[in-house]
Amino acid sequence: MNPTKKAPPFVPTEIHVGTVEDEKGALGILSIKTTKGLLEIVLDSHTADAILDAIGAIRPKLDDGGH
Repeated sequence: MNPTKKAPPFVPTEIHVGTVEDEKGALGILSIKTTKGLLEIVLDSHTADAILDAIGAIRPKLDDGGH
């Protein structure tokens, strides 16, 4: 997929977390209220690890002002 026009990012205004159980085990629920509506993401352990890795890559850039 190669989008030609990028949409502006949603700005988070609230973040809530929870867990649920299904027949395969626990799942995490990440609920993010944004300026454009509610975004809910269900996470298994692999997805949670991938999100942590992504945040780990972004975090140093935020700490040094993006330089």
